[in-house]
Amino acid sequence: MTRMPAGLLREAVVDVGAIGANVRHLRQLTGVEVLAVVKADGYGHGAARTARAALAAGATRLGVVDVQEALELRRAGIDAPVLAWLHAPGASFADAAAQGIELGISSGDQLRAAAAAASADRPVSVHLKVETGLGRNGLAPADWTEAFAEAARLERQGEVRVAGLFSHLSNTSVEDDRVALKTFHEAAALASAAGLAPQVHHIAATNAAIALPEARLDCVRIGIGMYGLSPFDDRTSADLGLRPAMTLRAAVAAVRRVPAGQGVSYGYTHRTETETTLALVPLGYADGVPRAASGRGPVVIGGRRYTVAGRIAMDQFVVDVGDAPVAVGDEAVLFGDPERGVPAADEWGTASGSINYEIVTRIGQRVPRSEVSS
Repeated sequence: MTRMPAGLLREAVVDVGAIGANVRHLRQLTGVEVLAVVKADGYGHGAARTARAALAAGATRLGVVDVQEALELRRAGIDAPVLAWLHAPGASFADAAAQGIELGISSGDQLRAAAAAASADRPVSVHLKVETGLGRNGLAPADWTEAFAEAARLERQGEVRVAGLFSHLSNTSVEDDRVALKTFHEAAALASAAGLAPQVHHIAATNAAIALPEARLDCVRIGIGMYGLSPFDDRTSADLGLRPAMTLRAAVAAVRRVPAGQGVSYGYTHRTETETTLALVPLGYADGVPRAASGRGPVVIGGRRYTVAGRIAMDQFVVDVGDAPVAVGDEAVLFGDPERGVPAADEWGTASGSINYEIVTRIGQRVPRSEVSS
């Protein structure tokens, strides 16, 4: 049996070596610049930790959702280009401009706010986002001509610098993505006609970066793939040459021998069929373990695979281990790299009716992160 370190109740182990290997693999595969997406605290892996590993492996830019996330990277001492693309209505970009944060711009109001934040000797770098069919934010096609002309005017005045043009794909099908890509090329042609010359054009995230080579353009945004997880239902991490970077584990906190008919956890949705041993694992939905995976989530203890018995509670769940010699302090692994004989995050996604993205991102701050490099 593998034992947890004494005094450690639960932890998420983040393998920065795996993150670096994934970035190098995807750089080699795509052959273009990589923007490493570290939003949502690096998909739960730690934003600064992930950013450093990605940059060391050859990523040249970072992406986050909002300015606050970008400023946190700056406070962590990271000075690489950082793009933030979702903003509050009426937001001021003064702090972002002062820290050299690049801004994703989806409206005329945001473009003007960015220009207003410029200093006399430093324009604000922006990436203009265009709507290409996803139905979310981005400059609408009807507004492109005016927005590009305004951006060009502000660039000539030294108030903004158009560093990028970008959009998002739906990943619905190759055909749908090709339609969106065609629309994006139309936007790029109009931007060029307006006198804009963005350094980078980016529309592909991990899915299209792998599956749709023509969408790679001159930059790809790598998110889920950097963390070693697959964006596809029919291809695993190993199939894609990726290594999952997070392992979620906990120490067995209690062991109890019980008779047949013993109810387990709230609601007694599970009752033991024979005399058996119950092991208590101190992770629950407050830690991000989905309650919807009750009775279905996989766990490995001592090299053997089990399934959650009964309901997952706020802080803990139970595993029926039969007659296995499980003891307090033994390691229970919920997910990690399946090449090491443990469940994949994908399995918890399936067990809860969700996806691997949500499983790693939702792991709460009560779960300490430790760092390894393999």
